[in-house]
Amino acid sequence: MNAECQNKTIADIIFQLRKEKNLTYAELEELTGVGITVLHKIETGATKRPEFKTIKAIATALPTHYTEIIECYIEEEDRVETLFEILREVITLKDDFTLAPAVALRLLQSPQRSTEDSLQRLFDFTETVSDAPLRASLFTVIVQYSREHGVPYYVAKGLLQKYLIERNDLKRLEETFQLGQEITYYVDFLSSGEKIIFYFRMALHAYTIKKYNECIKLCEKGLPLEKKDTELKARVYLSLINSLLKLKNYDAVEKHLDIFEKMENEFVVIPSLHIRALIKSRKKEYDVAIPILRRYLDEFSRDYRIHIADELLEIYLENGDFKSFAEILEKEHEFLPEQPKTPQKYLALGKYFKHKGFYQLSIGLIDEGIQSYVNCIKSFGQVSAYEEISECIRELLKIHIKLSKSLELKHIIKLKEAYE
Repeated sequence: MNAECQNKTIADIIFQLRKEKNLTYAELEELTGVGITVLHKIETGATKRPEFKTIKAIATALPTHYTEIIECYIEEEDRVETLFEILREVITLKDDFTLAPAVALRLLQSPQRSTEDSLQRLFDFTETVSDAPLRASLFTVIVQYSREHGVPYYVAKGLLQKYLIERNDLKRLEETFQLGQEITYYVDFLSSGEKIIFYFRMALHAYTIKKYNECIKLCEKGLPLEKKDTELKARVYLSLINSLLKLKNYDAVEKHLDIFEKMENEFVVIPSLHIRALIKSRKKEYDVAIPILRRYLDEFSRDYRIHIADELLEIYLENGDFKSFAEILEKEHEFLPEQPKTPQKYLALGKYFKHKGFYQLSIGLIDEGIQSYVNCIKSFGQVSAYEEISECIRELLKIHIKLSKSLELKHIIKLKEAYE
C-alpha cells in the first residue's frame, strides 16, 4: 500500500493530480467522461464515498496514476460488494500485481462481514483466478490474515493451495518443498481429500529432489487415506518403490511391487515391468536385465524409453561395452522426449547427455562431446539440479585431464553460457 495514501483522501489525490497536470474541471470532464459537478463534489469532499465506476473512469484516464488513485480510494472504502467489484477489475491488470493483494486485504478488514465469512468468500474467489502467480499472491494474503487472526483452518487451506501452485516452478523445487513442509503443522485442519492431495503431491516432490526417506514417510501417510486405485495413487506408490530402489532396499521393493501390481489401474502395467528389470540390473544380473531392457526400449511408449536408455547406458559404461553403447545412441531419435515437462524427464535427459558426452570425448569427438555436456547442464538447469550440474562439470574436467587435453576457449564459452 502506498504510504502517502494513508495521509490523503481520494479528494486530496484528485485535487493534487488536477493541479499537477494543470487541468480545469472542464478538461478533466472531457478526459474522464465524469461530469463537472461530480468531479467538484469529490474534490471538495462533498461526496465522501464516490462510486467505483466514477473513480475507475478517472484512474483509467490517468493511467500513470492508476495504482495510486485506486490505493487511495480503497483506504476509504469498506463496502464488501464494492471491494469485490474493484478486485474483479484489478486482477485484469497485466503489469501490476500489487493492487489485487491490497484490495483483498481491505476486503478481509471490512467490518461488514465476519472474519470467517470474508475468508471463505475471498478463498472461493481466489480459486477462480486464472493467473497462477496472482492466485498465489491472494492465497498469501489469506494465509497471513488468518495467522494474525487465529484462524488455522484457512492457514491450512491457503498454504495448501499456494503450495500446489508454486511447486510447478521447476527452478524452485527445494524452496517450494519447504513451503509444503510448513503445511504439516496444519494438516489436521485439512479435509480428507485435501490431506490425500497434500501427502501425494509432497511425496512425488520429495522423490524428485532425492529426499527418498521423506518420500517413503509421506507415502505411508497418504496411501492408506485413498481407497480408490486412482492413477495419482499408483504414481505415488511407484515413487515409494523407486525410493526404496534408490536406497537399495531390494527386499522391500519386491514386497511393495507385489502389492503395486495388484492395483486396479492400467498405469501400473508398464512401470511394474520396468521395475522388475531394474531390480535385476541393480543386482548386477546383467545377463537377465540387458535383454529385457533392450526389448522394452523398443516396446514401451516414448514416455518411458529415456529412463530405459539411461539404465542401459550405465550398464554399458560400467562394462566398457562401447559398441552396445553406440547402438543406443543411434536410436536416440526414438526415445528422447520431444517436449519434456516434468522434473524427472529433465533429470533423465541430463543423465543421458552426460553419458553421451563422456562417450564422445572418449572416442575423440571433442566438439560433439562438449555440446552433449552443454545439453546436460541445460537439462539439469531446468530443474535447478545444482548437484548434478557440479558432477557433470567435474566429470568433464576429469576426462580432459585423463585424455591430456585442454578445454578450448570456444568450449569454455559454451559451457559458461549453459551454466548461466
